[in-house]
Amino acid sequence: MDVSLASWFVILLALFSANLPFFNERLFALVPLPSGFKPIWLRLIELFVLYLVVGLVARGLESRIGSVFPQGWEFFAVTGCLFLVLAYPGFVMRYMRRRHH
Repeated sequence: MDVSLASWFVILLALFSANLPFFNERLFALVPLPSGFKPIWLRLIELFVLYLVVGLVARGLESRIGSVFPQGWEFFAVTGCLFLVLAYPGFVMRYMRRRHH
């Protein structure tokens, strides 16, 4: 896989994964919850776990392309904030959009 294609794959995977907790009532879109309702704290935990999964996929692709660069705390702070920004559309659709009855 070439570098440009791998970069776009990681960006699209991050966009999909960041919005996944807000567009369904299942845990990781697979496990149905007994209550049928997913609280916000569970959505945030799911968001954090998906951030780690996307990071592992990106690291795996980076290692297949060439050497893996060491990352400091700044990298994780910036990518974490970027992941939250990518999750904003799902958050708005779930919690801020007015529902007309």
